Amino acid sequence: MNIVIYARYSSFGQREESIEGQLNACYDFAKQKGYTVIGEYIDRAASATNDQRAEFQRLVHDSEKGNFEAVLVYQLDRFARNRYDSAINKHKLKANGVRVLSAKENIADDPSGIILEGMLETIAEYYSADLSQKVKRGQALSAEKCQYNGGAIPLGYRVDENRKFQIDEDTAPIVKRVFEQFAQGKSEVDIIKELNEAGVTTSAGTSFKKNSFQNLLRNPRVTGLYKYGEVEIEGGMPRLISDDVFEACQARIKKQKNSPSSKEDYLLTTKLFCGCCKSMMVGTAGTGKSGKRHFYYTCKKTLKKECAKKYIKRALIEDAVTDSCRAMLTDKNIADISKNVARLCEKEANSPYVIQLKKEVTKREAAIENLMKALEHGEEVDMILERIKSNKEEKQNLEAEIKQEELAKTLLTEPEISFFLTDLRSNYINDDNYRKMLINVFVNKVYFYDDKVTIFLNASKGSPVEITQELENEVNGQLGEGSYSAVVAEDEGFEPSIRL
Repeated sequence: MNIVIYARYSSFGQREESIEGQLNACYDFAKQKGYTVIGEYIDRAASATNDQRAEFQRLVHDSEKGNFEAVLVYQLDRFARNRYDSAINKHKLKANGVRVLSAKENIADDPSGIILEGMLETIAEYYSADLSQKVKRGQALSAEKCQYNGGAIPLGYRVDENRKFQIDEDTAPIVKRVFEQFAQGKSEVDIIKELNEAGVTTSAGTSFKKNSFQNLLRNPRVTGLYKYGEVEIEGGMPRLISDDVFEACQARIKKQKNSPSSKEDYLLTTKLFCGCCKSMMVGTAGTGKSGKRHFYYTCKKTLKKECAKKYIKRALIEDAVTDSCRAMLTDKNIADISKNVARLCEKEANSPYVIQLKKEVTKREAAIENLMKALEHGEEVDMILERIKSNKEEKQNLEAEIKQEELAKTLLTEPEISFFLTDLRSNYINDDNYRKMLINVFVNKVYFYDDKVTIFLNASKGSPVEITQELENEVNGQLGEGSYSAVVAEDEGFEPSIRL
């Protein structure tokens, strides 16, 4: 398997040697597992509190090329220290067939760990609003001061040493020209082509496409409106574009906007693969002679006429997979999973990064105490007072980061996990949210063949449980109602269960 390595270190308390240590550990792990390392992505002095890291963004962009199947990190907090950001970015990588591995944590190989990741990412996806509110409250003071609070810096701006937005003299003229050209009627295709040919990139460092171009045009910050969460302050940042030009662009975007895309949700996206060529299968739809819409999964290569695999009706294969997941949720399995996942959650709460932050706080406290003693002895008063002030500010920043880290941790107790899984078992049938959660937690991969589907479930020690279900009448493009009968691979008497 081809993989790449991602490494980073933060600005304080870490040196270049820490990168080398991460790389050495990752290469040893790759050699032990028989993986082929084809590249490295390294962010120096970069925080993982958000994902705006140059090499990290390049990694996500390169994952679209299909050259590697996994990203290896020293430990998972090198990838992201915020569970919500982790879920979002892993989803981006999964969409490109790439997963995240850890050299120092067994979470990717242990069945309880796999289910833990699935549960935490699922909970982050469906219950992130509460976490978002907590983080917003923690950063409200900075927002009231119109300070940069993380995330992408809009094109045309830079952030100064006081975390205030200032006009970027290099890119601001480009932004002004884009708005003026679009307001005057120039096509977005021509403007995008012109930007890319000139080597102009988005704030994330990527080439312009339709979505990123329209995101630039829709951003009200260019009119001087500071926005962060629910905080909006007129004149909170320098103005680049007049209200007249901005409104003209919005009117044109609204006029040329295409009809909204289908909101149908394909629950097996990134998990369903073609049994013939092993390519990912994607959701497609068609309208019959009666005018009724039909929804299917189709092999990516079939769409390019590179594979003979036909489509399968979405409802049939999704029902087969969710039934298999639900069969795993016996009372005994729920009890076993809850116990093991709660134990891993408790262990995860004491992350190495938080421990390191607390050590740094202790160092600052000791430094302040020593400086106070020196002050009592009448040494260089002005210099000592300045150093005391500096250490206090650093201590406050560290304590704020610790608080944010602790807020971002999703700590689940055994009863909460048990309730969550029991709820999944009883409520999934007619609710796509529950069905999606079941799939996210338990399904590893699904392979669709001509007459059967093979489901690999995250369950057993060493390898996933394999279940094969025969499909009738619904394969190769047939539109009949169809049915399926469960047949368990290699063991007719097997009852799906979790062995931990």
